[in-house]
Parts: sequence; structure tokens; C-alpha cells
Amino acid sequence: MAKLEWSSDLDTGIHVIDKQHRRIVDYINQLDHAARNHSREEVAAVLDQLVDYTLSHFTFEEGLMEEAGYPFVNAHKKVHKLFVRRVADYQQRFKIGEDISEELLTTLKTWLINHIRNDDDDYVDIVHKNLEHEDPDSGGWMSRKLKSIFG
Repeated sequence: MAKLEWSSDLDTGIHVIDKQHRRIVDYINQLDHAARNHSREEVAAVLDQLVDYTLSHFTFEEGLMEEAGYPFVNAHKKVHKLFVRRVADYQQRFKIGEDISEELLTTLKTWLINHIRNDDDDYVDIVHKNLEHEDPDSGGWMSRKLKSIFG
């Protein structure tokens, strides 16, 4: 498979989300490299990192949507949950010895691009407006989120 290249049409305009999406692209490309080298150890390591990072990204993204009052946040969460299950299935298949690399790479590349262009594009305006209108004294979304978690 060809390396996945980031293009500006994938930018959401929300810097932190775009940075996270680019990191996911980096993991996909690392997975592609590992698969080409037929290194199961490297594939396993990158797959685990990709899954962990994607889960944290989904949690962060969902938090932004909730904070902004995005009306379809529950539907978006369901899309995330279905994807997590799908990737968990790939992990299980990999652990029992199946070579899932090419299939997984195709799935990841297709899903990421479609998800950014379609699902993520739906929440961008409301989240962007919410981030622009933050009270400077509140410390921003991240500060409020950390306070809600850690007190």
C-alpha cells in the first residue's frame, strides 16, 4: 500500500484535533512499514499504540463536542464505539496468528479519511465557535476538563 499523506482538505481548523489526526496518520504509516518488513513484533507494537492513541483521541474529541453542546454527540460516540470494536476484532485475529496487516491498513485509511471528511466535519463549526468564545478567565476547555476530572 502507498503511504498515507496528510492533505489540507483533512484539516478541521481545530488545531489540537488536526494534530491528533496527523498523529494517527503517522501510526498508520508506521503500521504499513512494519507490515512491509513482515515484522510481527513491530506490527503488534504499532497496533497497540494506534489503538491506545485512537481511544484517547475519541475521548478528547467527544469531550469537545459535549462541551460545545453538539446535538449529535451520542450518534458520534456510537460511530467511535463501533470502530473500536472493529479494531479490537483485528487485534484478536492478529493475536491468534492471522496476518491482518493489509486488511487493517485498508480499513484504517478508508475509515480515517471518511470519518474526518464526513462525521468530524459535522461538529467542527459548533466546536470551533465554542473554543473561540471561551472566557479567558476560565483557563480554556482543557483547564475546565482537567478540573472536572481531578477536582
